[in-house]
Amino acid sequence: MDSDPYSVHSSFRFSLCSQLELEKMKKEEPSSSSSCQNFPVSERSATVLLVNLENDTEKSTEEMNWSKSLSLEKGISPVANTLVRFSYSEIVTATRNFSKGRVLGRGACSYVFRGKMGFWRKALAIKRLDKEDKETPKSFCRELMIASSLQHQNIVPLLGFCIDQEQGLFLVYKYVSGGSLEHYLHDKNTSLCLPWSARYKIALGIADAIAYLHSGTDQCVVHRDIKPSNILLSSNKKPKLCDFGLATWTAAPSVSFLCKTVKGTFGYLAPEYFQHGKISDKTDVYAFGVVLLELITGRKPIEARRPSGEQNLVVWAKPLLHRGMEAMEELIDPTMKCKRRNSVSIDRMIRAAEACVINEESRRPVMKEILSILKGDEVKTLELMTISSRKKSKNLSGLIDCYPQLQRTKSEMKSHLALAMLGVTEFEEYDCF
Repeated sequence: MDSDPYSVHSSFRFSLCSQLELEKMKKEEPSSSSSCQNFPVSERSATVLLVNLENDTEKSTEEMNWSKSLSLEKGISPVANTLVRFSYSEIVTATRNFSKGRVLGRGACSYVFRGKMGFWRKALAIKRLDKEDKETPKSFCRELMIASSLQHQNIVPLLGFCIDQEQGLFLVYKYVSGGSLEHYLHDKNTSLCLPWSARYKIALGIADAIAYLHSGTDQCVVHRDIKPSNILLSSNKKPKLCDFGLATWTAAPSVSFLCKTVKGTFGYLAPEYFQHGKISDKTDVYAFGVVLLELITGRKPIEARRPSGEQNLVVWAKPLLHRGMEAMEELIDPTMKCKRRNSVSIDRMIRAAEACVINEESRRPVMKEILSILKGDEVKTLELMTISSRKKSKNLSGLIDCYPQLQRTKSEMKSHLALAMLGVTEFEEYDCF
């Protein structure tokens, strides 16, 4: 764990100052060869002072590690007894000392390893959080508290955890063997193509999982990172939502709050979150809409190599979504064969995607309504709301064509950012970064 930055910095500065004073005193002495003997008190004082400070720092670090560990234990105490507590040695054995061949994926501040543990060699997914990151303890506690409270057939369950003062923090999830949705949709090395029936099944399952997060738990949970790489598939293609590293609670569904730092993945960020740091359940709804578009089209959310006007998936798809089934041939993934009997579910997916990616948060439906659209049992009021939103969209026709052309820069990151900003209607300053 990190030590207190103030104690380290102050000791470094004070020690450096003492050494400079000593050197200055040495230079003032005519006989440099005997300078150390002429200033025994000063040198010894500086040297002893340096050693004492370092010892105090080490002691302070140990005390701080212990204090943080106790704080963590206190933070997770309400749910700790419902999970398995693994030792660090068990984690090492399970991952073969964190072998590169066991890496399943990586995030901004974590790695996920495949592991096997116990007499039956049960497969696990072990998430190792970055112990150097100052935010890790807080993130660990929040993810553990949220993930441990979830029980849904389309959410990967948290099984246990490990807290080690020296080696860091670990979360242990159930292993899902089928790989991620991203692998099936975008991996060029795979010859596997998801049939439409599987894509529709995935959309229903994840929509149900997100609706559960927003309104099926004691407190509304916003995932904040809905994307294909965080959707795992079982051997029979049953989808399971994973990775709650960015998840947070909100006071209630559709009640937003402002965050200091925008975190997530370009292409999936809702306009109000991307611009102003505003978070609510509608943040997940927008991201799910992008996932729906990926399932429908087979395209990535941002592809710089595509022709101008097609680089941002949402911007390219919106006019086609508005046309509905008339644009089916243009929208549908060309690698997939669709039959006439799929037309009903295709129409539902198109209408759900169109509703999800509405720019205005207030007009964007909640997840329960999106799930109703996908199931085909939406209520009459929702149909009226959709008709109303389409009328408003007609009044805004041509708006997409009016977006200012963002100048490309040499930086690939800035180019990616510019493409993500194409779907945002207003450009203004914000202080959430």
